[in-house]
Amino acid sequence: MALVTLDETINISFSVKDRHVSAKWYADMLGFETIYHADEAGWSELQTNTAGVTIGLGEHTKPAPGNCVPVFGTADLDSARQKLEQADVKFDGETDVVDGMVKTATFYDPDGNALMLAQDLTGGGS
Repeated sequence: MALVTLDETINISFSVKDRHVSAKWYADMLGFETIYHADEAGWSELQTNTAGVTIGLGEHTKPAPGNCVPVFGTADLDSARQKLEQADVKFDGETDVVDGMVKTATFYDPDGNALMLAQDLTGGGS
C-alpha cells in the first residue's frame, strides 16, 4: 500500500519566460487548450489531450533550461506531506498557498529529482 493517496490528476510543470507565448506554442504545436492564465500568480494551465493530465507554466525571468516538475494532485496535502516527511523524504521549504487557488509542496526523490504535491483550493475538484 502506498504511503500517501494521490488523486487521478497530474500536472507537468515547466518554468518559462513568457506564459502567454508558451501557451500559444503548446496550442499551435500540440493542440493543448488554455484553461486559464493566473497573472497575479505567474501561472498558466493548459489541458492536454489526456484526461487528468495538464501542463502548468510558471513564469520566471531566468527559467532553468530542461526543467520539468510532475505535480501530483492530492485531496489532503498536509497529511501527505507529514507522512512523506516521517519517511525522511526531503521537501524544499514550506508549503506554498495561493488562497482560493492551490496549495503546493515540492519534494525530492532519492536522486534529487523535484516532484510536487498540489491540493486544489478552488472547491472545483483536484
